[in-house]
Amino acid sequence: GHIFLSFVSVAVALVIALPVGVFSARYRKAYPPVTFVTGILYSIPSLALFAILISIPGVAIGPAPVIIALVAYSLLILIRNTVAGLDSVPPETIDAARGMGLTNRQILFRVELPLALPVIVAGIRIATVTIIGIATIGAYINGGGLGDLIFEGISRQFPTMIIAGAVLATALAIIADLLLLALERYLRPWARAGRT
Repeated sequence: GHIFLSFVSVAVALVIALPVGVFSARYRKAYPPVTFVTGILYSIPSLALFAILISIPGVAIGPAPVIIALVAYSLLILIRNTVAGLDSVPPETIDAARGMGLTNRQILFRVELPLALPVIVAGIRIATVTIIGIATIGAYINGGGLGDLIFEGISRQFPTMIIAGAVLATALAIIADLLLLALERYLRPWARAGRT
């Protein structure tokens, strides 16, 4: 449940953040309001955000509000890293691609995004670890996941359960972090080779 919640949330956040990040990198005027709104979402305490979401009519207690909250928390990091990644692409590389007759769309998908990928993956790493942590609190509103173990342990005053939940959630965060770090490292030499 926990892995599913975290994975779906990161995937949904990416689907939103990548186009918004690309748009913000292209149209700079859009970037401040985008970071302002996502910054506000990021700064709301997670329990408060869960409480707000549950109070909205039609949003049931369960995985849906948890996923919405987790997506909201990861947007700022993912959008920022998408913009930073695209900014890191040398202008001469884009000029060269244009000179080869590539369209803007081809340049974006074949040149800019591949070169920006390590920075974007770095953002995914931060977002994933954040999400795994916050997903633990999601159990409070029956979102499922490892938080169930922790809250159940607290209510039964059963420390072993609390520790098991906490250790598993931590292990999950560390494993996800290491896997994404490996991916980021794997992408970097290729990006460097692409620049020479």
